[in-house]
Amino acid sequence: MIRPLLLAATLLLPPAVQAQGVAGPYLAARIAGFGNDHTAAAEYYATLLEQDHATPQVLENALIIYSVLGDFRSAREVADRMDESGQVSQFAASARMVAALQDGRFGDARDLLSGDGVGGALLDGLLAAWIEAADGDMGAALDGFDRLAETESFAPFAQMHKAFALAQAGDFEGADAIFSGEENGPLNATTRGIEAHAQVLAQLGRSEDALELLQKANEVTNSATLRDLEDRIAAGERPPYDVVATPMDGMAEAYFTLAALLMGDSSVTFTLLNARAALALRPTHVEGLLLTADLLEGQEQYALAAEVFAAVPRDDPGFHEAEIARADVLLASGQDEAAIEVLSSLTRSNGEEIDVWAAYADALRRLERFAPAAVAYDRSIDMLPEVTPRHWFLFYARGVAHEQLDEWPAAEADFRRALDLNPDQPNVLNYLGYGLVEQRSKLDEALDMIERAVAARPDDGYITDSLAWVYYRLGRHEDAVEPMERAVMLNPLDPLINDHLGDVLWSVGRKREAEFQWRRALSLDPKEEIDRIRRKLEVGLDRVLEEEGEAGPIEAADR
Repeated sequence: MIRPLLLAATLLLPPAVQAQGVAGPYLAARIAGFGNDHTAAAEYYATLLEQDHATPQVLENALIIYSVLGDFRSAREVADRMDESGQVSQFAASARMVAALQDGRFGDARDLLSGDGVGGALLDGLLAAWIEAADGDMGAALDGFDRLAETESFAPFAQMHKAFALAQAGDFEGADAIFSGEENGPLNATTRGIEAHAQVLAQLGRSEDALELLQKANEVTNSATLRDLEDRIAAGERPPYDVVATPMDGMAEAYFTLAALLMGDSSVTFTLLNARAALALRPTHVEGLLLTADLLEGQEQYALAAEVFAAVPRDDPGFHEAEIARADVLLASGQDEAAIEVLSSLTRSNGEEIDVWAAYADALRRLERFAPAAVAYDRSIDMLPEVTPRHWFLFYARGVAHEQLDEWPAAEADFRRALDLNPDQPNVLNYLGYGLVEQRSKLDEALDMIERAVAARPDDGYITDSLAWVYYRLGRHEDAVEPMERAVMLNPLDPLINDHLGDVLWSVGRKREAEFQWRRALSLDPKEEIDRIRRKLEVGLDRVLEEEGEAGPIEAADR
C-alpha cells in the first residue's frame, strides 16, 4: 500500500527525475520538505546536486532550504548554477544579496537592487541606504531613508532606521530628534527603538530622561534587555550606543525589521529566510535569534530551535529567558534529562531570577517529579518581593504538586491562595473543587466551584467531567449522566473520563453500556486504573465499591 504522502510526492516527480533514476533522494528531500525537516532535506538535496541531477525544481528547493538554514554561501552556489541555466528566481537574488553583503561586495549588492530587487520595496530601500552608509556617504544614506519615508506605510520604519544611522555615526542629537518624535511625530514604540533611544539619551548626558523612558516601558513590557538597561543607568553607568553600531548591523536590522513585520502574516518560510539573513549579517542579534528559534519551534523543528536558542550569549540580559525557552523545546522533543540539566544549571548561574526557579519547577511538575517541583516552587515564591494577582499560577502549580504528593492541607491552602489572587480562575476552581470531593469535604462549596468553572469554560471536557463526577459522588446519578456524556464527547480519547462514564452509566442501570465504556477506557491505556477497570468488568461496580468500603454516595461533613 502506498502511503498518501508518498503518493503525493510521487505524483510531483518531474519526468526527468524519474528517467534518471534518482527518485529515492528526490522523494526523500520532498517528504522532508513537506515535514519542515530542513536539515534532512538539505542533505538529500546536497546528494542530488553532487550527482549533478540539478533540475530546475531541485535547484529552487535546495536554494530555499539552504537559505532557511542560514547557509547563504551554499545558497549562492545554487543560485549561480541557476543563473548558468537561465533560471530566474527571487530567492536566488536574495541569496546573492546576503552573500554579497557578508563579503562586503557592495557594488554587487547595488547591482542586485538596481535590477528587480531582492525583497520588496521596504527591504530594498533600507538596504540601499545602509549600503551608502557602509561606503562612507552618510548624506546619500540619509537621503535614501528620506525617500523611503515618502511612502506613508514605510515612513515609521524608514525614520527608525534613519535614527539608528545617525546614532551609529555619532549624531545623537539628530537621533534623539527622531526617536522623541520632535522631527516627524511619534514613532511606533518597539523594544529595539526604546533601547536605542535610552542609549542615545545616556550618551547625551540625559540619564534622568532615559530612566523615565525605561521605567514607563518596563511597566507594560517584559523585556530583560530594557530592565537591565534601566538598572545600569540607575546605578550611574553610561552605556554605549550599540543597538546598531555599524552599517552592517543596520543591514541586519533591515532584514530583522522585515521578518518581525511579516511574523504571523506571511509564509513562515519567507519570514524565516529574512530572520536567517539578519543572523548571517549579525550572528549576535539576540532578538533575531529569538525570532528565528520561535519560528523553528512553530514548525516543530525542535533540534534546530534549541541550537538557535543556545547561540544567545551568556552575558546577554536575555540569556536566562533563552535558556528557559531552550529547555521547553528540549522537553517538547522528548529530551527530558537534557531539559532538566539546562534548567538546573540555570538555577546555579542565574538563581537570582524568580522566573528561573519557576521554570525549573514547571518542568519537574510536567515530568511528575512532584517533590523537587514543590521545593523549587517554594524557592520562587519565597523570592517574590510582593505577591500580586499575576502570581496566582505559582500557588496553583505548587498546590498541584502537593496534591500529587498526598499533602492535601498544603495543597488546599495553595489553591485557596491562588483563588484569593484570581477568584474566577477556572483551573483553580476545578482542581480545588474536585479535590474537596475526593477528600469528602465541603461538598456544597466544591459543587459551587465546579459549576462556576463549567460556566466559564463550557467546552472544557475535564472541567465538565469534574461536574459530573461531583454529582455522581453525591449520589445524584441521573444528574451526572448528561454532563459525563458531554465530557466524553469533548475528550473522547481520555481513559479516565471514559471510565467515569462507565461508572455513571452502571449507577443508573445501563450496565451493558457501562461495560462498553470500561472496555473503551482499557483500550486507551489508563495506566494505574487498569486493574480496577478489569475488576469492574469481572464482578461489576457494586462489588468493587463494597471491596473498597465505598458502598453508597458520600455525605458532606459540613451539611
